[in-house]
Amino acid sequence: MAATESTMLELGVRAPDFKLLNTNPGAGAKMVSLTDYGDAKALLVMFVCNHCPYVIHLRSALVALANDYAGEGLQVVAISSNSADSHPQDGPDAMREEAQTYAFPYAYLYDETQMVAKAYKAACTPDFYLFDHEHRLAYRGRFDGSRPKNDIPVTGDDMRRAVETVLAGHTLAAEQIPSMGCNIKWAPGNEPDYF
Repeated sequence: MAATESTMLELGVRAPDFKLLNTNPGAGAKMVSLTDYGDAKALLVMFVCNHCPYVIHLRSALVALANDYAGEGLQVVAISSNSADSHPQDGPDAMREEAQTYAFPYAYLYDETQMVAKAYKAACTPDFYLFDHEHRLAYRGRFDGSRPKNDIPVTGDDMRRAVETVLAGHTLAAEQIPSMGCNIKWAPGNEPDYF
């Protein structure tokens, strides 16, 4: 299972805007944009998909993280940017089913044009971007050290520490370990130039 690492977008940058279809009927409006998260004390933007073994490995822990910190001001949004032409299991209908089956407490957005993934310089699934209350990037690293088949338990330690630091209004160390997972499945001719 070959792995791709996060591009490690520069800390401090503002969250790129988005307005995307929300496939999760249990989590808000049909179209969701960055402005819908204006009151977040911290905002976690996650690039994920349905089929990636790295995402599946963390799926229940991602739901738990969102639920555990919802009352403290963390808001979470998941985005799938994989091409549904090459990977129909990552398209909107399958996303809707995934969100309902696993009771995602967050919007699950479909980035059909892949322009949002490019704006965030997303490279892999999962790829995590944690923003502070001003929507400035505070953390873009791994969830924890667990990977499929490495026998390290999923704890979410790295992400939970980052979330707690941002919610407390403190700054995280600049040295962060990149996320790792399957590469985003780009539509032919749509591959980004930041690799």
